[in-house]
Amino acid sequence: MNQHAKLRIGHSACPHDCPSTCALDVELLGPDRIGRIHGAKANSYTAGVVCAKVARYADRVHHPDRLLKPLVRAGAKGDGQWKEASWEAALDLVAEKFEAAEEKYGSETVWPYFYAGTMGLVQRDGIERLRHSKKYSGFFGSICTNLAWTGWMMGTGALRGVDPREMAKSDCVVIWGTNAVVTQVNVMTHAIRARKERGAKIVAIDIYENATVKQADMGLVLKPGTDGALACAVMHVLFRDGHADRAYLEKYTDDPKGLEAHLATRTPQWAAAITGLSVEEIEAFARLIGTTKKTFFRLGYGFSRQRNGSVNMHAALSVAAVTGCWQYEGGGAFHSNSGVLKFNTDVLEGTRLRDPKIRYLDHSRIGPVLVGREDALYGGPPVTAMLIQNTNPANVAPEQRLVKQGFLREDLFTCVHEQFMTDTAKLADVVLPATMFLEHDDIYKGGGNQHVTLGPKLIDPPEGPRTNHFVIEELAKRLGVADMPGFGLTERQHIDIMLGKKGLGNFDTFRQERWADLQPAFEEAHFLNGFGHKDKKFRFRPDWTGQAAPNKPPASMGVFGPYDRLPQFPDHIDLIEVADAEHPFRLATSPARNFLNSSFSETPVSKSKEGRPQLLIHPEDAAALSIVDSDRVEIGNTRGEVVLHATLFAGVRRGVVIAEGVWPNSAHERGEGINVLTGSDAPAPYGGAAVHDSKVWVRPAT
Repeated sequence: MNQHAKLRIGHSACPHDCPSTCALDVELLGPDRIGRIHGAKANSYTAGVVCAKVARYADRVHHPDRLLKPLVRAGAKGDGQWKEASWEAALDLVAEKFEAAEEKYGSETVWPYFYAGTMGLVQRDGIERLRHSKKYSGFFGSICTNLAWTGWMMGTGALRGVDPREMAKSDCVVIWGTNAVVTQVNVMTHAIRARKERGAKIVAIDIYENATVKQADMGLVLKPGTDGALACAVMHVLFRDGHADRAYLEKYTDDPKGLEAHLATRTPQWAAAITGLSVEEIEAFARLIGTTKKTFFRLGYGFSRQRNGSVNMHAALSVAAVTGCWQYEGGGAFHSNSGVLKFNTDVLEGTRLRDPKIRYLDHSRIGPVLVGREDALYGGPPVTAMLIQNTNPANVAPEQRLVKQGFLREDLFTCVHEQFMTDTAKLADVVLPATMFLEHDDIYKGGGNQHVTLGPKLIDPPEGPRTNHFVIEELAKRLGVADMPGFGLTERQHIDIMLGKKGLGNFDTFRQERWADLQPAFEEAHFLNGFGHKDKKFRFRPDWTGQAAPNKPPASMGVFGPYDRLPQFPDHIDLIEVADAEHPFRLATSPARNFLNSSFSETPVSKSKEGRPQLLIHPEDAAALSIVDSDRVEIGNTRGEVVLHATLFAGVRRGVVIAEGVWPNSAHERGEGINVLTGSDAPAPYGGAAVHDSKVWVRPAT
């Protein structure tokens, strides 16, 4: 018997904010210790593959710098002076401060703030139950999906798509706007299988020659925010050269004749001037997909994180409708299955307790909220108390200087429940130690695939950390709402309720199954029974502010940005921060291979592999600025400035610079990270974070 055969293996799901939500096999070395983590071979999407950073998750679980005891601020905000406290004393203090804030300003002064540090439904979303029961300010979670989901919904009317495993059956896989090698490795598993077994071509469309572009047969590197122009020129060629499926268009789409007329002037020459691509590149791509019926469009989030991101998504999605590739196995488009993996979370989130009169605040705009801007507060009181779980806004939110200024307010009380002393925890008044995903029960749904996966507790946590669920339940007791619906249940009881309402059994039976495959039938996934709009048609003419969307803000928040400029048909529109004489470069803050948002930046291997914060800049741009490789450079705009080290890189367009990864602020020379430079204005029509859309200047650092 070999050493591996002796290992006890536990089964779980990756909790991180990655569309793959990998099913995991975990080496259990003892009651409180893990070894390596492997992708589950039995899961048809994960297919035995997991990213390297999750494979070495023991580095996080057993990290010597994990938070293990509650801490209470003992000095000035952010100066690093803490005193240890018992859980009872720390929670008593939080409840006391929340009650005092509410007494002074009303319940809306308290803002529970969370996001996707864990994708587990119980540990992530239970905070909503406390919010609704106490009538605290609402939370409009906008930072990740809004721009992409809105663009997708404008075309299809439903948040679902082709089975992502069909990539392996495709003759051409177009990976558009996502660096899949870095951010969702399983996409590459299935695309490369198609290449090996079918000779399929892989096309990667992105803003620099990243790891995915390098693995592609055709790589298209365009300027940020110009994907709509590329899509329009491709559709122009499809109509011009007879590759548009006119029978499909007539049956399944709303106005193909109007679209064709609109595209008459959207030539490859027109798009080349906008995108930086050559006419030949555009023509070759259009010819490839026009002559390959089984083309699979895997549309990511990255290219939507521009102020015109919803327009980009809708335009790229429209290409699949023009070719009619939806009709074929291995063809069509996919972005997210979040619309088919929904659970009834009424009990978990306390939905019946929600008061429609309570304001919502936009979580992408935490900077303006915390500095008291009227347009961000929606007429309500200032935010003077916060509970933060599963997110690190002092590092990842836009306009960092406003965020930090807000957190340093003396009249703001902040409790952060965390695993490490993050940039946000450093600015808190109370820090509570949190468990990690293998140390508690939860359930996960994968937007990037079709599985619901159980994540049972596999090991005991160190003495000290407590679950998110524990914190919510204990605060409910102290705040007088513990007898309201949804409280008093265990994690497993909440999971039982959600599984039961979806007809998936209960925790114990589901543990035996490990996951459930909820992929819709072929006809539904390919929209062969019609699209999700009332007329069953794909819409080339989007109803930008009238169409229902899963991420549409409450009516009280209205619509965002210059929505009146959104186009009638797929198009390129300069809602982006266009480079100008004072800011001649466009900056994108792309993901790093060894980090995931701000997670994994604390582990030694991830840090060593990434090296240091760098700025990718074209050699000719660098030469014009008298910058050489590894030079310290300053990059800035009206929001601030940051120091990085230059890396000369010919795989980016001139006038474009890339900063990979969200490094801790302390990793930067002046203690300020890259999100100092990103804007917190809410893009049209329903908000989001345009973190890859900033105009900047670059110069040698002094």
